[in-house]
Amino acid sequence: MTPPPAPTMAAESNGAAAVHGGHRRRHVLLFPLPFQGHINPMFRLAGVLHSRGFAITVFHTHFNAPDPARHPDYRFVPVPDGMSGPAPVAIEDVVVQISTLSVACEAPFRDRLAAVLEEYSRDAVACLVADTHLLPIVEVATRLSVPTLALRTGSAASFACFVAHPMLCEKGYLPVQESQRDTPVSELPPYRVRDLMYIGKDGQGVLCELLARAVAAVKSSSGLILNTFDALERQELMDIRRNLAVPVFDIGPLHKFSPAAESSLLRQDRSCLEWLDTQPPESVLYVSFGSLACMSLRDLVETAWGIAGSGVPFLWVVRPGLVRGCAHQLPEGFEVATRGRGMVVAWAPQEEVLRHRAVGGFWTHNGWNSTTESVCEGVPMLCRPYFGDQMGNARYVEHVWRVGFEVGGELERGSVEAAIRRLMADRGGAEMRARAGELKKATAECTGKGGSSCQAIDKLVMHMMSL
Repeated sequence: MTPPPAPTMAAESNGAAAVHGGHRRRHVLLFPLPFQGHINPMFRLAGVLHSRGFAITVFHTHFNAPDPARHPDYRFVPVPDGMSGPAPVAIEDVVVQISTLSVACEAPFRDRLAAVLEEYSRDAVACLVADTHLLPIVEVATRLSVPTLALRTGSAASFACFVAHPMLCEKGYLPVQESQRDTPVSELPPYRVRDLMYIGKDGQGVLCELLARAVAAVKSSSGLILNTFDALERQELMDIRRNLAVPVFDIGPLHKFSPAAESSLLRQDRSCLEWLDTQPPESVLYVSFGSLACMSLRDLVETAWGIAGSGVPFLWVVRPGLVRGCAHQLPEGFEVATRGRGMVVAWAPQEEVLRHRAVGGFWTHNGWNSTTESVCEGVPMLCRPYFGDQMGNARYVEHVWRVGFEVGGELERGSVEAAIRRLMADRGGAEMRARAGELKKATAECTGKGGSSCQAIDKLVMHMMSL
């Protein structure tokens, strides 16, 4: 096999000779899973580590590749992934693609990692941080004597579900039986069966394999990095530390430590911030279902008329691909019915939106990034989870932190309208907003000087330097 050409530098003429503070910098290598909800935390982590003096090299797939021009301080090394065609839409296809992609990258990553090690020298490389879903990447690094750390971009509770998945199958919680959906999972409170990760009987095998490989990646690594924090998951973190033989670093929420990174795969419409400036405090409902979740055209229509009927000002993200299987179109008459009190955009700068004084509620799919961003800004939530860990996150929002509630069942405009009014105008919503404010303060303590997350970052850096 002909060896690959040496990767090109993005910011330094000679990576091995990168200097910081008069001495040679250590390099941290990163490999994110190429989906928006995984890319963002990895680049946040890159920002934190770069600010602590590490040189950053990002290995990445061609699928959803980052733009090096947005990150001039980092080096980027593309890894062929064998992927072609449009991005998957159905969650079953996403799960299959994750497994296929990580295997396809194994051989080319080995070649490119070997070239980088030869260029930098092995001693200059502190470690590789890989997404937990990239077990083959972790295994390649281990074979080449590069210490690895695993980044889990979701909650501690969701990783506990990963670990417990074989037990959940053995005890009959999975596959999910319709008659058992509301049965409590006594081994994993506060979950019910409906809150567990499940993609249907046909997808059960591939999901089992995906979760098992993620757990294996963590157990074979030199440590687990979690984008969570003590104020949200103190007990869950204690449980994970008790059951794992590797150190655990709860360094979240990462977006509070690393300024807004240019890692969005979609172009943000910043005009919505100017529109928010014209709205009264805590009056606007922000609606966004993330970068992967899809809905039917019927659900889009019922959501639209529920929003219209509520009378509440709104900012709604209707991204390309939101409606499964067809080009989405808001119902005729919606724009006229909501003129003057709403704005629809294709994508929004979410952190800034949630931080805006005008936003009083967030209707979300409960991806972990969205959930923690809402918590950090004290914004209560309407929850409409779709897949993966989102159901479990919504369960925590409603029954543990009590800063929101789920919009369950089949969407119907009347129930949507009632849910929005409950969150934005009723006493119950005000109580949730008050509790969200308390969580915001607790988050600030974790991320402030001497807080638990700051201490965890210090420990992580020391750990990396000792590997």
